[in-house]
Amino acid sequence: MSRKFAAFVATGVAVAIVIGSLLALALGHTRQPKPAAATTQTSTTPSATPSVTPTETPSLSAPPSTPRRPAPDPTAALATGNKKVLFLSFDDGPDPYWTPKVLQILAKHGAHATFFELGAMQSAHPGLREQVLAAGNTIGSHSITHPQLTAISAAKRHHEIFDGPKSTCFRPPYGASNPKVRADIKAAGMVQVLWDVDPRDWARPGTQAIAHNILTHAHNHNIILMHDGGGDRSQTVAALDKVLPILKAQGYTFPAMNCSSGL
Repeated sequence: MSRKFAAFVATGVAVAIVIGSLLALALGHTRQPKPAAATTQTSTTPSATPSVTPTETPSLSAPPSTPRRPAPDPTAALATGNKKVLFLSFDDGPDPYWTPKVLQILAKHGAHATFFELGAMQSAHPGLREQVLAAGNTIGSHSITHPQLTAISAAKRHHEIFDGPKSTCFRPPYGASNPKVRADIKAAGMVQVLWDVDPRDWARPGTQAIAHNILTHAHNHNIILMHDGGGDRSQTVAALDKVLPILKAQGYTFPAMNCSSGL
């Protein structure tokens, strides 16, 4: 084989090798998997927009609320400036024996109060509601049967709040409240009313102990919690008769809270 022929063959082999390599690369590229379809996400950082969750299905056990206009603060217009006022309140009535006795003591000392009544007691003792109002007092709702509203079903809670005594003031039994309770109270057109002073008359600690608790802890514009129902309230009546003249001598007056009961 001549040198020229050998060089020609070598060049041909080299060209063939180069061409084969190029073909292999081309074939290999066409077999690569296609990239995923392009997305609009351009960053791996979490989105500032919260993820969308399915809309919560309303509970079928809770009847729909009929929103009413929320009530104003029932003490605001009565407790302005430095006027010395205390707000007396009585829970768990009306009681056919004890409510009239409380009304007698209030009238004796020229005082008024707000009675947070139970729907069941109103139904059992018709006529007492009118007596309370006729004496210049006001009525708030204390539910129908005095359950702990934070521990019952939504439907039961709705019924106890919406269908109880008509008023613009609502006091949850035991003072037990949470956002759901407050939302129902507001939707029913009422305002939640708790208290500042609890002399624990419900525990019947004695007339002197109840009176001492009131006189020691009551300050201007305070709401005082007492009871005209739920059992023997003789100590409450006696303590009320004892503290009212003392507080009056200190310059206090006792208006009823603005709790419209003509809804």
